[in-house]
Amino acid sequence: MLSYGFLFDLALILLSTKLLGLLTKKVRLPQVVGALLAGLILGPSMFNILHETEFIMQLAELGVIILMFTAGIETDIKKLRQVGASSLGISALGMVIPIIGGIMISLFFNRGAGIPSLQHIFMGIIVASTSVSITVETLKELGKLNSNAGNAILGASIVDDIICVIALTVMTSLTGSEVSIGVVLVKIILFFIIGGFAGYLFSKVMNQLMKRSDMDLRRFVILSFVFCLLLSYCAEEFFGVAAITGAFLAGLSISNAPRKHYVETRFETSSYMLLSPVFFASIGIKVDIPEITLSLILISSVLILIAVLGKLIGCGFGAKLFGYNKQESLQIGSGMICRGEVTLIVANKGVVMGLLDPLFFGPIVIMVIVTAVFMPILLKVVFAEKKIQDTIPIQD
Repeated sequence: MLSYGFLFDLALILLSTKLLGLLTKKVRLPQVVGALLAGLILGPSMFNILHETEFIMQLAELGVIILMFTAGIETDIKKLRQVGASSLGISALGMVIPIIGGIMISLFFNRGAGIPSLQHIFMGIIVASTSVSITVETLKELGKLNSNAGNAILGASIVDDIICVIALTVMTSLTGSEVSIGVVLVKIILFFIIGGFAGYLFSKVMNQLMKRSDMDLRRFVILSFVFCLLLSYCAEEFFGVAAITGAFLAGLSISNAPRKHYVETRFETSSYMLLSPVFFASIGIKVDIPEITLSLILISSVLILIAVLGKLIGCGFGAKLFGYNKQESLQIGSGMICRGEVTLIVANKGVVMGLLDPLFFGPIVIMVIVTAVFMPILLKVVFAEKKIQDTIPIQD
């Protein structure tokens, strides 16, 4: 018999995320903080009212796909191209300290279960991961997604995702899986070639159609959504690339369309009303804080310190090397701090595969909570300090 409990869950999520979002806005914090707290408070960690169901998971996945799609529509392609090389460098330097720190934590606290050498490296990869979705929503809310720092953060976060996919593939292949790193690299390259070409063709068609005054604009919204879903599906199913990367690429394909703002506003409405609140609440619902012990507090504290300072120093230094000023470098480093749902999923898989000592799962959960809530607050502070000149540093 069909259960209608999901209706109650949705109503509770929408109401709680809105109320807490308004509360955080009252105290001059990004509303995304309230949405994250809503899921945490109503989830297993506190009141245990909401639980992770397949319906919520799928709706949340659709929510993050729409979020990245609209981020792609809003992105200035020329600016993104200009920060391409710097984003790669920022991402690489931003992963060095967290990876080394994660390995050191694992070496110091690991109890020797499973495959210790691989566990140390796997721990480093988890600490180095970044949540692009929470960062994008915060930047959009602050109106800074298309700033110099915003474009650099977006580009570096996407590079982070790709590097983590490759690194995790290497880890699984070393545990006896038949997955080949060579095949993975070829698939990633093919995705960007084929996906980029498909996006180029789609943009040409859309541009021509949008110039016609007799066309119903609602058709563009449907066509754009279909293309977004197809590219997201193909990214995951055939190329092993995150669906959100496909969604972002789909958004980029119509970012220069003559009536893109009509499409953008329609998606933002559906995202605001339903999908985004479910996605951000789902991150909190995934969290189940373990029993508090001295060991948990100690490991969590060290892990949070490395996770925050590693990105702040590494990405900030990388940004400075590529010509960003001091204020922009601080903003970029701050924007790369957040960890989210991807970190939780990867950590859970790591425990199952024996690549992550269960000792570290609780501290990783706490690290995700702290960085997910702390990063939007920090971004608001560093972007509010003073207005910066919105120019792109010239690359040599």
